[in-house]
Amino acid sequence: MTEPTRILLEENEIPTHWYNVVADMANPPAPPLGPDGNPVGPEQMLAIFPGQILEQEMSAERWIPIPDEVREVYKIWRPSPLMRAVRLEKALGTPAKIFFKYEGVSPAGSHKPNSAVPQAYYNRQAGIKRLTTETGAGQWGSSISFAGQMYGLEVKIYMVKVSYHQKPYRRLMMQTWGAQVLASPSDQTQTGRAILEKDPENQGSLGIAISEAVEEAAGRPDTNYSLGSVLNHVLLHQTIIGLEAKKQFDKIGLYPDVILGPCGGGSSFAGIAFPFLADKAAGEKRASNLRCVAVEPSSCPTLTRGTYAYDFGDASGFTPLMKMYTLGHDFMPPGIHAGGLRYHGDSPLVSQLYHEGHIEAVAVPQLATFEAGVLFARNEGIIPAPESCHGIRAAIDEALRCKETGESKVILFNLTGHGHFDMTAYDRFLSGQLENFEYPSEAIAQSLAHLPKVG
Repeated sequence: MTEPTRILLEENEIPTHWYNVVADMANPPAPPLGPDGNPVGPEQMLAIFPGQILEQEMSAERWIPIPDEVREVYKIWRPSPLMRAVRLEKALGTPAKIFFKYEGVSPAGSHKPNSAVPQAYYNRQAGIKRLTTETGAGQWGSSISFAGQMYGLEVKIYMVKVSYHQKPYRRLMMQTWGAQVLASPSDQTQTGRAILEKDPENQGSLGIAISEAVEEAAGRPDTNYSLGSVLNHVLLHQTIIGLEAKKQFDKIGLYPDVILGPCGGGSSFAGIAFPFLADKAAGEKRASNLRCVAVEPSSCPTLTRGTYAYDFGDASGFTPLMKMYTLGHDFMPPGIHAGGLRYHGDSPLVSQLYHEGHIEAVAVPQLATFEAGVLFARNEGIIPAPESCHGIRAAIDEALRCKETGESKVILFNLTGHGHFDMTAYDRFLSGQLENFEYPSEAIAQSLAHLPKVG
């Protein structure tokens, strides 16, 4: 019997709970700290987050219930398909079996609504009227704009300037869903004005956009801040990806040997990998040799070349200090087209698991990722987002190693979104205008020299 190439779940099989990896970590996560070096309590965060979000952020419970109202919106696109890349396997001549979880089926075209929807729901429940946020490539901005419409919230988005101009159709998606979108740095916040005064041509970064969004949210009682990656509650919401994937593999009697996912802030990698790490933590034999690999751009090599230290999550120091791998909060990454991966830090949970050796990380150059994306599109038909191409690149490399060794591994990667609004990037690649950028060691060292002194 031929193995299926598209493994589906029924609507009633959408998970009822999210998985919290904190419950299975050998060491408790390092707490966020204030500028004085003391742990930050929930009362200090209530100015920008609703109480239920903060409860999830600080929870050590293994299973967190998904509200029925959230699951009803999830049904618009979930469960998402698990697919086998048979044509890609044949093109590579590999004995490996390559599977991908396709998150591009959501209204926003990526995995980001998995967290945007519950965040909008919890804020509405708390009586909040407006949300501010940042976005890089535009996938998070699109997602929170969509989610805001689902629950009647105004949304204001600070979009990294280089992406604002590179990806006009992402911006138009946000505006179609009713959001106000500004190029960051902007002239509407103290943070933006100060940066533009020093450098009028500043192309922006996620760190700067976060500063602007947090500054506005902290100054208005009707407004909260919403973050699309990095924080514990965001990674929690994204575990619906891996939880579904486990059910789908069970249907065909297989289990992955290696899991790969693009990693900027860490939400999509955590979403696909954390539920499988739960099996490893439980001592399940099938997960004993499981490898989970975070894939980042070599131009923004947070895990592979950063330092594990306390740092701010934004450029201006508005956020608490978080223990994470960082390139320094004033690190200015180049304007690569995988805008969602242009972040100086990484999730504290992903960082700790990497630091303790539970997961791996690799960095890949821009041209190699687009080569992988084009090869994938020409065999599987789906044009992937530039961020997703990082996971595809690593999956192809893994499959080619299997070709050399003759191993028939099961490879799973998270295809985080489609690239329909990233065709300018593909145009530049196909016309030979894209370049690789390896960030100089001296530039990283200079940024790391500005890490805050803690304790």
